[in-house]
Amino acid sequence: MARVRREVPQTDAFQRLEPDRSRPVSPVIRVRSRKDLRAVRRPRSHPCWGHLVAAALWPMHGANLGTLLRTCDAVGACLVVPPFRWVDEAVARGNTLRRPSCVHRVGNPVRWLESERANGSHIVGVELADEAIRLADLPAADRRTIMILGHEASGIPSEALDLLDRAVEIPMVGTGHSLNVAVAGSLVLYKLAGLL
Repeated sequence: MARVRREVPQTDAFQRLEPDRSRPVSPVIRVRSRKDLRAVRRPRSHPCWGHLVAAALWPMHGANLGTLLRTCDAVGACLVVPPFRWVDEAVARGNTLRRPSCVHRVGNPVRWLESERANGSHIVGVELADEAIRLADLPAADRRTIMILGHEASGIPSEALDLLDRAVEIPMVGTGHSLNVAVAGSLVLYKLAGLL
């Protein structure tokens, strides 16, 4: 007996899904064991490479610093924080890594940024600005790059905005004004590291 194929009416709310035959079929993904993964990943924490730096210079919530530190480890970046006691405690509490991580403490954030810029570092701020580029258009870092994260409520202070070589924004379709610092920083770090 022959099978009868029923046609489904197409509307704006429901489109029949058909495979895209113009794209090559992906190979089967092999799931690796934890032992295999450990063999291809770094066996120990990275030394201070200094190529990529996440600077959370005006933190609002300590919980985000530990998460950002874990991302720094994943992409081979260093974390820079101000020397407030609560920041040190938040980093220590949130650090779930088994080995020591690359964390630097700086005094005056603006003076530190001025010094970094004078020494040739590329300064990228995660900020809504008229000149900001979309995250998708951000190229990977090709020299020492400092990624600046501002205060979650007020952003990067105006005196630091003048020191940026580039601003990057993360497009959003929701009603919130920004992502939390750890999420925003993680997205930009992966892009700057060339891992996205």
